[in-house]
Amino acid sequence: MTYTANDVTYRIAFDTESNHFLAIDTHNEARVATGVTIEEAVRNLRG
Repeated sequence: MTYTANDVTYRIAFDTESNHFLAIDTHNEARVATGVTIEEAVRNLRG
């Protein structure tokens, strides 16, 4: 599923090995941020 927030379009995934959520920029898939929660991953992607 793809989400858009504040001009950032991203996908969410979950890494079961590290137990972290991944926020992946859909315009540049090399740009990935992680977090313990979905909100943290998205915040890290924006910042």
